[in-house]
Amino acid sequence: MKIAIINGPNLNLLGKREPGIYGSESFEDYFLKLKQLFADVELEYFQNNSEGNIIDILHEIGFTYDGILLNAGAYTHYSIAIRDAIAAIKTPVLEIHISNVHAREEFRHKSVIAPVCKGVIAGLGMKGYALGINYFL
Repeated sequence: MKIAIINGPNLNLLGKREPGIYGSESFEDYFLKLKQLFADVELEYFQNNSEGNIIDILHEIGFTYDGILLNAGAYTHYSIAIRDAIAAIKTPVLEIHISNVHAREEFRHKSVIAPVCKGVIAGLGMKGYALGINYFL
């Protein structure tokens, strides 16, 4: 089983960025825990702040991986290009959000990528990634 986690803009700042919303743990530290927890799964992690680079990653892995967990950050709410990239690939994608986007600003309530994703996990903190991996298993 080969699963990729793709984090979008500003998620490289996890552990430093708004800890009241996102917690105090870096994603790199959490990813090490995921690799231990799911030792039998080949996990890859990508983070990029640029929309085009996220699309390139989706294109590169979207025909060979068993699942993708995508936290597109702010691109979730307006990137038709990322939406189209998800629709174009064969690998199923789960939309992931650390915070409960529906309890935040109204502009975060709409996801343009959700209709082409298998499902959405939001508001459960970093645990949402482990739940996503379990879904694919």
